Amino acid sequence: MKKYILILLLFPFVVFSQKTIKGTVLDSNNAPIFGASIYWKNATVGTISDEKGAFEIKTLENSKQLIISFVGYKTQTITINSSSEITVNLIPDNELNEISIKSVKQSSTRPLFEVKNIINVNKAELLKAACCNLAESFETNPSIDVNYSDALTGTKQIKMLGLSSPYIQIVQENIPNIRGAAQAFGLSFTPGTWVESIQVTKGAGSVINGYESITGQINAELVKPLTDKKLFVNAFGSADGRYELNTHFNKILTDKWSSGLYIHGNLRKNKMDENNDSFLDAPISNQINIMNRWQYTDTEKGWVSFLTFRYLTDNKQTGQVDFNPDIHKKTTTFWGSEIETERFETSAKLGYVFPEMPYKSFGLQLAFSNHHQDSYFGLKDYTIKHKSYYANFIFNSIISDTRNKIVTGLNATFDDFDELVLNLNYTRNEKSVGAFFEYNYDNLENLILSAGIRVDSHNLLNTFITPRLHVKYNAWDTGTFRFSAGRGKRGASIFAENQKLFGTNRTLNIINNNGEFYGLKPEIAWNYGTSFNQKFKLFNRSGDFTFDFYKTIFDEQIIADWENPSEISFYNATSSGKANSFQIELNYSPFTRFAIRTAYKYQDITNKYISGEKQLPLQPKNRFFTNLFFETHQTEKGGNWKFDFTYNWQSEQRIPDTSIYSTTYQLPLYSDNHSAINAQITKVFSPRFEWYLGGENLTNEKQHIAVLGADNPFGTNFDTSLVYSPVIGAMYYTGIRFNIE
Repeated sequence: MKKYILILLLFPFVVFSQKTIKGTVLDSNNAPIFGASIYWKNATVGTISDEKGAFEIKTLENSKQLIISFVGYKTQTITINSSSEITVNLIPDNELNEISIKSVKQSSTRPLFEVKNIINVNKAELLKAACCNLAESFETNPSIDVNYSDALTGTKQIKMLGLSSPYIQIVQENIPNIRGAAQAFGLSFTPGTWVESIQVTKGAGSVINGYESITGQINAELVKPLTDKKLFVNAFGSADGRYELNTHFNKILTDKWSSGLYIHGNLRKNKMDENNDSFLDAPISNQINIMNRWQYTDTEKGWVSFLTFRYLTDNKQTGQVDFNPDIHKKTTTFWGSEIETERFETSAKLGYVFPEMPYKSFGLQLAFSNHHQDSYFGLKDYTIKHKSYYANFIFNSIISDTRNKIVTGLNATFDDFDELVLNLNYTRNEKSVGAFFEYNYDNLENLILSAGIRVDSHNLLNTFITPRLHVKYNAWDTGTFRFSAGRGKRGASIFAENQKLFGTNRTLNIINNNGEFYGLKPEIAWNYGTSFNQKFKLFNRSGDFTFDFYKTIFDEQIIADWENPSEISFYNATSSGKANSFQIELNYSPFTRFAIRTAYKYQDITNKYISGEKQLPLQPKNRFFTNLFFETHQTEKGGNWKFDFTYNWQSEQRIPDTSIYSTTYQLPLYSDNHSAINAQITKVFSPRFEWYLGGENLTNEKQHIAVLGADNPFGTNFDTSLVYSPVIGAMYYTGIRFNIE
């Protein structure tokens, strides 16, 4: 209760009398632009345009130049004298007769006017790497850690603030997407070319999207039929035998309707065993992924809607090189595994803005998914079926004036789980109904506050309250402080989230605590965080640095205990675990068309095991990151060269006990430090065609023994889960991108 009272006491409702500039942002056809950024030059005071293109911003005594920008449009700088109302028409980039690049537009930014600590990753950042799927979209982002989850599946997992993806709420266009059965492989089910932008929120998320967010939220905005290219083709191939093809087909049907068809396919047929341990370094795999989107837009009457259908089939075969599933499936001749996934999902979004009251709107989100994974790992079966239904109604309005905005609404979810684990069947239904209210205050000068609360009634989690608070304060024109606090609660799908356990011969043990989730109680955690961003000029070049610190404290936590080398235990911790994360990041452009991003991160994560308090295994305490980007001047035809270089260094990691294994397979208590270098060169021939060539892990660092007990995979030494370094050596790739406007 003290925590709730503390948050409520932090709700300041102070109103200041200000002189403001009002305006409207339109495109070249006088249609309103929603979401345009408006801010004062060399300051951190800003706002965004609403659905009608309207905005309101407080004047600054020492700044007269107002900057208006929006993705895909030429940024404009306007000198404000005595005008109190302005109209700005932004010009699309493809309508410019002459392009003159004087600096690199940051491809990863922290919006000045957002109360939350958000990193916005745009398309330019995603194109810096091969970015074949969503999991690989964070290789150039220091806030997200990307590592291999195991030595079998080739799947990459992500972590934020030191905790794995189940503690991150991952949504697509603000609809919960990767959860439950999709936790292990779901990030690989969204092709990189389908992603228009990514918003990474560190710390407590918004109450609007639910109660499950603990360490943060990742939102992937998908390409839209109305704004995507008429035709887009991306072909990719790598030296390790991975091939991918992406095609986008978009058509504007009427003045209000548009539609898009997006097809993705990937294939890996080569059997690769560079370390000669008899196990595949990467699985044989194939995936077909199809999405169809319909978009309806009526800006005059205030309606916008999206209807999306997606179907995926994904197949992986891994294990020993000589394993043939037609002959050796679930025998002891060779160890092998097959993972077959079929998924269908559909969603509908409807939004309406009141024509005479652009500050008032409502939205309805509906979604359904049917996920089926049928798999076996050696002699172990694992099958999961997960049907999910989601509905969310959102209403936006103001109190008195636009400085006081409110968001409220209702949502409902239903999840049906059916799992076969070894020879045991686990089923459960989760039903919840919730209501939320969020108050947003902006004094139009230096303070923004967002205070939210939601109440949910859940058949397994009972009835509970989720508070969230975000505060942004501009101490001076170029310095911004942010603070956040919030509570999260989740029921864990322990097998779906820890599928690497099936790649071991450890026994499975669940210590029952009379809970509703496999006999375990749900997880509850509080996250507190603060950040400071300072913009600066050095040698007349712009830059910024950011400090942030976040602390996660668990009231209830489910421990996946790998400390006993003969078993894996799941149980509720008897005392609170903690995760501390500190990061400092510097962005600077020392000369024209060259950008540097460098960061250092320290993470201290401890769990309360039965055997005592220990550092989280396979998690480095220290990480150093540098990304360099340079592009040449554009030619008259719009062509140029782009060069990207990323360096990652990670400190030693604690390795769980392996003392009972034979001497050959006993690992040290800590791994060595390791580093990785990725690089890519892109030749843009014209706005329509480009070619890229790149490499990952160019230092060729890889784990010496990734598969323990590979010589006897049905013996007690066999373990593929203790991965702390790349399992694949240097990988080279090339590809082309072609589009028609």
